Amino acid sequence: MRQKGHRHGRAVSPCAACKLLRRKCVKDCVFAPYFPAKEPYKFAIVHKIFGASNVNKMLQELAENHRSDAVNSMVYEANARVQDPVYGCVGTISSLHRQLETLQTQLAFAQAELVHMRTIRRIDTKPPPYTASAITFPTNKDFSSAVDMAFVCVDGAGESLWSC
Repeated sequence: MRQKGHRHGRAVSPCAACKLLRRKCVKDCVFAPYFPAKEPYKFAIVHKIFGASNVNKMLQELAENHRSDAVNSMVYEANARVQDPVYGCVGTISSLHRQLETLQTQLAFAQAELVHMRTIRRIDTKPPPYTASAITFPTNKDFSSAVDMAFVCVDGAGESLWSC
């Protein structure tokens, strides 16, 4: 059944709200811009949770430029209330917050492990600051004679630091 109205000079079907409420959709219907006939589920769920009278009051109190955002919020909250009747969208927000905290903790652990791995890699590849590279022992096995030993200390680049 198609009702004829005069919205913008042409015949239109009633909006989803008027259709569900089984009333005539008038030219200045507050629901029509936000609950089109093509999307009947939007008003049905909002009506189920908030009631048509409360939705009408909320929309009447808002400036027209804020009504669209309010309707989107009501539809979101109504869907959340159907899925979680106790907490609604607050339950979704809390769940997402817990997930965020878990992921931030995992990220911190991964970053700490990365720093640790980089530190280990630097230690493994970096030569010590100096090494004893050449120690000469006497070829004479008679230790009672004069012993001639030479020690040379070199840095990590192979440069001689000092000798005795």
